This record gives sequence, C-alpha cells and structure tokens, in this order.
Amino acid sequence: MSTFDRAALRKALDGISGILVTPFDETGAIAPKRLRPIVDKAIAAGVHVLVANGNTSEYYGLRTAEAEAMVLATAEHIAGRAPLLAGVGRSVEDACDLAEVSRRAGADGLMVHQPPDPFVAPRGVIEYVRRVAAAGRGLPVVLYLRNEAIGMATIEELCRIPEIVGVKWASPTPLVLAEAIRRTRSLDLAWVGGLAETWAPPFYAIGARGFTSGLINVMPEHSVAIHAALQRGAYQVAQTLIEEMLPFEELRAQENNGANVTVVKTALQLMGLDCGPTRAPSAWPMAPQALAVLQQLLLRWQRS
Repeated sequence: MSTFDRAALRKALDGISGILVTPFDETGAIAPKRLRPIVDKAIAAGVHVLVANGNTSEYYGLRTAEAEAMVLATAEHIAGRAPLLAGVGRSVEDACDLAEVSRRAGADGLMVHQPPDPFVAPRGVIEYVRRVAAAGRGLPVVLYLRNEAIGMATIEELCRIPEIVGVKWASPTPLVLAEAIRRTRSLDLAWVGGLAETWAPPFYAIGARGFTSGLINVMPEHSVAIHAALQRGAYQVAQTLIEEMLPFEELRAQENNGANVTVVKTALQLMGLDCGPTRAPSAWPMAPQALAVLQQLLLRWQRS
C-alpha cells in the first residue's frame, strides 16, 4: 500500500526525482541489496522522490521479472521515508502488469515511459496511458515525454486523464513546454524537467519546478543544493553549482549518450559502492581517457 497520497506526491514532484541505478552482481544478475546505501544517502540528503525502473535504472535492459523485483526491493529499502515513483512501459500489456506489481509493492505513483513502438498513433498513446492508469487502480500517474511529436492537442488530452499528476518533460524545447503549461494551468500538474540539472534553470523559470537526476546516486547533496538555490531565486548560485558537475554530465553524454549510466556506475565503483556493470547496448567499460577525467573529477569533489 502506498504511503504518500496524491497531494503529497504532487508537492514532492516539485523537487528532485532521483532515478536509481539497478545493481548487478558478478554473474550479471540483479543485486537489489547493493542499492540500499544509495537509497539511504539520497534520502538523508533530502532528495524528494525516488524512481525505480527509470532510464538510469536501465529499465529497457531488464527482464520483466527483474523490473518487478527491483520495484519490490526499492519499496522495501525506502520503507515509506520518501515517495516512490515506479517506471512502467514497453508493450501495453507489460506496462499494465508492472503497474499492478508496483501498486502491490507500495509505489506511490507510476511513471509511464513514452511508448518506444515504431508505429505510434497519437490517439494510441492516449489509449495506452488510460489502460496503464486503470491497471494502477487509482495510483497517480506521471507522463514521461521524451519528444512532443504526438502534438500539443494530444499532450493536452493526456494531461486531462484524471490520474495524471505530473509530466516529466525530457525535450530541449522550453517554448513548447511553456505552451503545454499554459494550456493545462487549471489542472495544477507538476511539471518536471527531464533533462537533469543542466536544464533545470530555464525549465524552472518557465514553471517546471522539479527536475530529474542521475547524479543523486553519486552526490545527492549537490543536486539538492542546486534545487535549493533555484527555490530561493539564486540562479547564479545554481548555475555555479551546475558548472561544477557539468563535466560529469558531459562524460555521460559521450558515445551517443551510451555512456549515460556507465559513468554513474563507474563513479559508484570508484567510491566503493559497486553496482556492477551496465548491460549492452550501453557502453561498458568506460573509455580510458574518459575514465581518467572521471577519476580527477571525483578527487576534486572529495577535496571540496
């Protein structure tokens, strides 16, 4: 059973949605127990929402049973200390099944990945989200939009599905985001910047008060400091903090963004929190030159 109601989750989504990694052991099997210290550190730092089965969780690299096991384990680790948002997606049947498991696990809401099917009709997306929302049996739902190609009319109709509590906007199109917010202002939705800390200031200025973060696995207190600066209107402070972590995000963007989770997991290994490798098609291991940059960055952070 969920711990946080819709109103509490809506408020928390104005903060940081921390996307947790999925740990693997030496055999390549999931190792949920290795996630506990990362969860504990994120909650202690003040991360507002924790997300299982997101992209940093390598959701698309997990078997269905593994995704189910990870949401169950994550709920156990969090133990009601922060809202848990559970990612669901792939085929509509997979998404509905995982929604049911996530609800039973105690997730406080569902994050619906944008369908990756090569044949996506705008009205089909609406039906997809409605079915997933029904499978969640009343759980609040966050839309995950990686692009706006489905059109503004479809986005607006999606936002008007009763279970929708927020939208994770992961497209570098702030003017389109501003229009989406304008059209749905009466719905009091949470708008979450889905492009991490680097895009948080412009999105925040438009009205997306929350942002997602993979950095929280490594240095959650830095993400929290950025959000706190934005909250008090200290944009220059926020920008300075972002510049300090920008090399980390630049490393993650290498290899056609295929090093995204690679860098996070390598940093955890270097910090003594081994969560194993990433799975193909992600890049693993880090390229030697990039690894050297990461090692120097972590040393600089440790000294500061």
